[in-house]
Amino acid sequence: MTWSTRFRLFFGTILVVALVAALTVALSQRKGEATATSAQIDAVNYGVGSDYPGPVVEQFVSRGDLVNPGDPIATIQSNDLLRDLNDDLVVQSTEVYRVNADGTLTVTSAVTGIVLDVEVPQGAYAPAGASIASIAATETLSVTAEFRLTPTDFARIYEGAQVVVALPDGTQLIGEAGPVETTTADGDAIAVVTVLIDQRQFDELDNFILPGTPVNATMDLRNDDALAAFTDAVREFIADVRTALDL
Repeated sequence: MTWSTRFRLFFGTILVVALVAALTVALSQRKGEATATSAQIDAVNYGVGSDYPGPVVEQFVSRGDLVNPGDPIATIQSNDLLRDLNDDLVVQSTEVYRVNADGTLTVTSAVTGIVLDVEVPQGAYAPAGASIASIAATETLSVTAEFRLTPTDFARIYEGAQVVVALPDGTQLIGEAGPVETTTADGDAIAVVTVLIDQRQFDELDNFILPGTPVNATMDLRNDDALAAFTDAVREFIADVRTALDL
């Protein structure tokens, strides 16, 4: 065997080993992730209404409108309110409605959010205590993701795991796994994960994302195989070296 042949064999072997190692690492990384079967934007919803019944005589908002605390939602003409005012009863305004001297009251928003629905439109009757509109509070935005996992993979879920959320326009948000609810189906575990995302990431979006918008979510799983442990050790070593060099 000539030296040139030996060199080709040597470097070819190194190339094959490097390729196998790269593919193995890639496979290990794929094993350390789970993709949601379904996921969507969620938020805490607030209903706004009045203690006094009456017809809605003016409507100020529509579905999808952005509102702030104190913004008017609708005005209700209430004979019950007018009677109490005429009887010199003191009727106080609250954080969700303003009492007017003419027997009307203006329902207002108590939060910053998006109008999800108008349950009682202009011209319709609003019963006392009923919600006339629902508002999704923007400061409570999160993502709910459902994962279908084998029992082995389910055991690798951990709170605080990184979750990458892809919005319909391709924008990615980075969150972490919060509370998990579980059920089972056909031998698999169904994990419903609340993904916690810093509100600042939502604030930086060009357009507001309505609750109910479908998204894609990929969650890290605890990777316990030997290659993963070795890879993590190498990463920690590299990080320590970089820190030492920065010093």
